[in-house]
Amino acid sequence: MNTAHNDHGAAPHGLQPVDGGSSSRTSRRRLWVGGAIGAVAVVGLALAVVPGLSNGSKAAAAKKDAAPVALEFVAAEIVQPKQLAMPLVVEFSGPLVAPRTAVIRAKATGTLLELKVAEGSRVKAGQLLGDIDLADLQSRVADRSAAVESAQAALIEAERTHAANVGLSAQNFISSTALQSSQARLDAARAQLKSAQAQLATSRVGVKEAALVAPISGIVGKRHVVPGEKVSAEQQLLTVVDLSTLELAGTVGTHEVSLLKPGQPVQVQVEGQGKPVPGRIDRIAPAAEAGTRAIGVVVVMDNRQELFRAGQYAQAHVVLPDDTTRLTLPISAVGQASGQDFVWTLEKDALVRRIVITGRKDAASDRIEVSKGLAADAQVLGARFDNLREGQPAKIVTQRTAPKAASAAASAVRS
Repeated sequence: MNTAHNDHGAAPHGLQPVDGGSSSRTSRRRLWVGGAIGAVAVVGLALAVVPGLSNGSKAAAAKKDAAPVALEFVAAEIVQPKQLAMPLVVEFSGPLVAPRTAVIRAKATGTLLELKVAEGSRVKAGQLLGDIDLADLQSRVADRSAAVESAQAALIEAERTHAANVGLSAQNFISSTALQSSQARLDAARAQLKSAQAQLATSRVGVKEAALVAPISGIVGKRHVVPGEKVSAEQQLLTVVDLSTLELAGTVGTHEVSLLKPGQPVQVQVEGQGKPVPGRIDRIAPAAEAGTRAIGVVVVMDNRQELFRAGQYAQAHVVLPDDTTRLTLPISAVGQASGQDFVWTLEKDALVRRIVITGRKDAASDRIEVSKGLAADAQVLGARFDNLREGQPAKIVTQRTAPKAASAAASAVRS
């Protein structure tokens, strides 16, 4: 047992050299394993660091890409204010009316026998337009004519009697009182004749006025009755319109009426006509219309060629010259938001939104006065753009480049 034990237990001790080599190999294995572990750690650390570096580069690149793109505007889109005279234009509108319009009315009751004209017919002053049955008036004329003859006979008798009484009075055959009574009867006969003659003249005037005669030259605008119809006194029969002169009746504000005066030239733009026609202010109302701050103004225009018709809508323009020069911009450069006018300017390579105060506007030159809020040398966007932001980078280029132009167009689109 001891031998076995010794043999078994003495072997490690009897192989000391062998045991020393085993220890050296173990140390080398540990060193190799430790180096391997360190290498793995270094690789892991490198892998951990590399993604961090990659993410940082991506963030920097993204930050660089997120930088605002400068909007590019060509020189044609930039305007500068100009000092110009701005004539003041006073405008008012209304329908055209024919001041010489006559309404022909029946002057007696009767049956309309005939109308010789139709709507649109041209007539002359004094022309017979139709006939009315005037039997009642004519019978009245005949009756009063007979009354005149009777009064004339009574006057002749009174004159003869009075002449005889004058002779008798001279011979003292009658008293002075009888002579005076004879003179009174003679005066009454004369008065009776005058009365009968006046009544006859009135009846004849009635017959004359009852005739349907054109009072003015013009065009028949409307027929109110048809032949065969029973008409009464003062009933409308025909309307005759003289188109040689037309009037435009409009209104202006009380703050503008002091700029106008009779005789001023006016340009009248009639609907449906390409060019305005000349006119002049004929009269101005002395007071404003009740409940308003508007004062009536009447413009007269020549229409002898009858190019226009009554009832057409027209607009009058009174141009008042300007003695001073004003800072102006194209109307398209001025926008409006929340009741305020504004413009976009380029200042130090950035957009600036400036509130401005506007004044006169000239539609002919398409310009508007800017009285406050803008410098004379400002660079202003001449057209309206959407999606612009205060402080957004912007620059003026001779020609837009791609893709910046596309980015600018996406950020700023013309309205």
